[in-house]
Amino acid sequence: MTTITASPLDKQLARFKEIQVGGAQYLERLTAGDREAIPLLVQVGKLIDSIYIRQHWSGNEALHAYILGQDPREAKLELGLELFKGPWGLDEEKFIKSIKEQDKDGHVHQKIHIPHEPPQHGNYYPDDIKKQEYLDWVASLEGQDKLDAESYYHVVKRDAKTGGLYAVPYSEEYKDFLVPAAALMTQAARLVSDQSLAKFLKSRADAFISNDYVQSDVDWLRISKESALDVTAGPYENYTDKMFSVRAAYEFYLHARDFASSAILEKFSSRLQDMEDQLPVDELYKAKGLHPPAIVTVNQLYSGGDVAVPMTAAYNLPNDEAPIKIAGSKLVIIKNVQEGKFQSVLLPIAHQVLDPEQVKKVEFEAFFQHVLMHEVAHSLGPHFLVHDKEKKVRSALEEYHSSMEEAKADIVGLYAVGLLLKDGTLSGGPDAASFYMTYLASAFRSIRFGITEAHGLGQAMQFEYLKEQGGFAYDAHTKKFRVVMDKIEDAVKSLTTRILVLQGDGDKQKVKEFVDRYGIISPEVKDALNTLEHLGVPVDVYPRYRILKDGTL
Repeated sequence: MTTITASPLDKQLARFKEIQVGGAQYLERLTAGDREAIPLLVQVGKLIDSIYIRQHWSGNEALHAYILGQDPREAKLELGLELFKGPWGLDEEKFIKSIKEQDKDGHVHQKIHIPHEPPQHGNYYPDDIKKQEYLDWVASLEGQDKLDAESYYHVVKRDAKTGGLYAVPYSEEYKDFLVPAAALMTQAARLVSDQSLAKFLKSRADAFISNDYVQSDVDWLRISKESALDVTAGPYENYTDKMFSVRAAYEFYLHARDFASSAILEKFSSRLQDMEDQLPVDELYKAKGLHPPAIVTVNQLYSGGDVAVPMTAAYNLPNDEAPIKIAGSKLVIIKNVQEGKFQSVLLPIAHQVLDPEQVKKVEFEAFFQHVLMHEVAHSLGPHFLVHDKEKKVRSALEEYHSSMEEAKADIVGLYAVGLLLKDGTLSGGPDAASFYMTYLASAFRSIRFGITEAHGLGQAMQFEYLKEQGGFAYDAHTKKFRVVMDKIEDAVKSLTTRILVLQGDGDKQKVKEFVDRYGIISPEVKDALNTLEHLGVPVDVYPRYRILKDGTL
């Protein structure tokens, strides 16, 4: 007999609101071949989902198989696993406590051991690995062995006989999923109408087999602006590797291009170097010769892999410096997801935490454009140390990199908005007050994800710093927050400088001190978060795919 011990999931699930994603209105520009390709691409997304389940934690595949095989079905646990991709919810709270089995002699033992919290190393390294052991091993290597050991696209294994470490390419580790995914992508490439998209699908299929992702990343960056479909598929983000922020997790997105919005937003792309040049830091911390990112606006049709809640509203990829040096980066803005977040989450938060007069200035366009600038800002600032051009900021900051990078993107994006308002690029839309007040409301949205999550911790640091500088104020009588308009601009500038210098210097101890000081939730913020929780304001949204649920239109 097997017993599942689980925490009540009602409270966790109630923190998310379902939104409908996909619909016939997004498919008008698709050809018959594009429509035929969609079910094949959805199957790729499902295979990539299986890869990420394996990457998240060593026991994750067994747990998913067990829960999904229950009769009668465990509907709430299934939904929890769908949202979080593992047995831990927001704040890394474990909602599946244990799965125990009783043998014929009456002895009870763990059928699947579930750690108290997600392992820092994901499932990219041996479960018993120590940080220093890995660093010592890497230091002992040379040439290709060293490159593989530090690669985005290799896992690290332990030799059962010698106990030593060795690297295994993703193409081997996930071959059971990548081989069929490659075949499906090749088939879809023959059907889609846009030849640049077909080229990417074929080269990405090749990369799944060869483990060389540079050319297919370049092909992804060069997908035509005229392609009605947009596909992202492969290993990209490093958040699951909390130990070193190196190993890349597989993700998949299938989108329909929003041509009208893409045309409006493309004007930001040409300003990348200009924004870099105007950052409030010494020239040492500024990059030269930046490639303007391609910017596309899309509406999501399907997603899989590293897409746990909170739901992604935009992304700027790739993260690998090699293709970036060749072809820049691409910013993808997911408009229908952003609209769902704004209506279902941000506006209800604003009405509860902001001064009533400032709530009137909270606008979707301000939210939408700041998310855009957040993603653009990932390309700004130092990516290598100013005193060691061979060493990446990511490598120097290690476990602090993700939260500092998210904080950088937020605050530099907000600073850049100020520049574009002043020079007239953003004329005719939201004013500075709308951007700042919408940003303040959105801060609570991000902090609610918890400070164990990179975006939540990054936002908590920004909030506390700006409050300390006088940019935000709290009324203890009304329990409302407000933007202090005559101080917020200087506060944003100060924080922009502080974070860029911390990143460029790469002094991990100073970064730790900054995170420890500002990466907190103050009593008044905690009180506001408790009020939002008590009132049932959603933390985020999650998708229900209307047209693609069974893989067909």
